[in-house]
Amino acid sequence: MNFDALIVGGGAAGLSCALVLGSAKDKVYAKDKSIGVITHQKTSHLQNALFNNVLGLKPGALGAEILDNGKKQLKDLYPHVVQIEKEKVTRIEKYTNGFKVLTNKNEYETKIVVVAVGYTNLMTIKGLESYIEPHPRANSEKNRIWLKNSNHLVEENLYVAGTLAGWRSQFSMASGSGSHVATDILTLWNNGKHTKVHDKVTV
Repeated sequence: MNFDALIVGGGAAGLSCALVLGSAKDKVYAKDKSIGVITHQKTSHLQNALFNNVLGLKPGALGAEILDNGKKQLKDLYPHVVQIEKEKVTRIEKYTNGFKVLTNKNEYETKIVVVAVGYTNLMTIKGLESYIEPHPRANSEKNRIWLKNSNHLVEENLYVAGTLAGWRSQFSMASGSGSHVATDILTLWNNGKHTKVHDKVTV
């Protein structure tokens, strides 16, 4: 299966990125784009999280519920975004027309990759080793990592979002990082013209 953009990770950053990209489906520059997200979430820090301090979330919201609801929201609103479940990415390889993303079950080709997995040193995706450095905003004894980037861009057409992009482990920061990457991709698809997607109430 081939994609224009493939997101690796179904946590706060990955799902937020997918939702924003999906919401641009009626825009001329995005309507024919193929978008996918690999929603392997077993290692997401959200699984055991409890939220009381996030704008818009009911106090006491559970991370596991947010993950499930996020996937349902994406499926209900933007079913053209392909959700790939029960697969874990093992390698990302660069080739002439983009990237090959290999999982434990399949191989995908994509023009753009967004890596939005956790920032622990247990991250085992081959092909990213040269970009890994100690996380700049985490306590050194925790051995957190980041993919060295400039404004979420690791190299041409390879993005990183969330805690792995160097942000602190805070739900709203990870979500915002994923949305930021999505608008950068939409801008790229819009021939460099800065863009964002908003829905408005009509009367």
